Amino acid sequence: MSAATQHGHAPYYFVPAPSRFPVMVATGLFFVFFGAGQWINGAGWGAYSLLFGLLVWAFTLQQWFRQAISESEGGLYSDRVDTSFRWSMSWFIFSEVMFFGAFFGALYWTRLHVVPSLGSLENAVLWPDFKAIWPSVQAGATASPADTVDPFRTMGPWPIPTINTALLLTSGVTLTIAHHALIANRRVTTIAWMWLTVALGVLFLGLQAYEYVHAYHELNLKLSSGIYGSTFFMLTGFHGFHVFVGMLMLLFITIRIMKGHFTPQRHFGFEGAAWYWHFVDVVWLGLYVVVYWI
Repeated sequence: MSAATQHGHAPYYFVPAPSRFPVMVATGLFFVFFGAGQWINGAGWGAYSLLFGLLVWAFTLQQWFRQAISESEGGLYSDRVDTSFRWSMSWFIFSEVMFFGAFFGALYWTRLHVVPSLGSLENAVLWPDFKAIWPSVQAGATASPADTVDPFRTMGPWPIPTINTALLLTSGVTLTIAHHALIANRRVTTIAWMWLTVALGVLFLGLQAYEYVHAYHELNLKLSSGIYGSTFFMLTGFHGFHVFVGMLMLLFITIRIMKGHFTPQRHFGFEGAAWYWHFVDVVWLGLYVVVYWI
């Protein structure tokens, strides 16, 4: 929400003109999914289709958000539009909660039901050598009687996951300080704390990349390392992607603050990005406990 929007100066409810952007996003996503599907099935050209779709998608989003910012700065958004933005962001975060809930649920069901069931007497005839042991309990156990999974070691909570936890928790504090500084109309202070928050997000991503290199080369832990490897990389990888998206959101919000956007009274663009970042923090706390400790 823009700083330029003043109560009573905007229309009752802003209705944008017909836009090309939804069709452009749909076209980009078509090439993304079509290319990814072909690439997975061995067609090398699928990678180029995937890249083209991503470029179309990124360009369209950049243009779309630029237009929305222009409309906001032009005073076209009223309190009713502000309310719709808040509801939209709330439902978006709720969909993200369900997204991660599915992966947490898969991990829970695998550990407490699937693995014990495969190791029961009913399956002993089929897999007599199967060990119903979750790899996080006994490091190095592959639970692979057919030797389809190479031996690997699990990822512990120290030091990188713990350091990353401290970084994300600290970033939540710095973001909150920046928010209060914006409400107090201390713009220079807000910008300083926002840059620190962005830097913490970048540092988190750098350490996670290092963790993945360590997992592949020193622990032999890969996406193909059984159900443990797949759930580990799916959960932490998707979270890392969300951190990347949240970091970009905070970066662009910081640039907008530097350009003079937002006021202490009206700054939902800032608040929406902050909601998303705090959500990412909470998800990481769950990952830190369930994936690295338990």
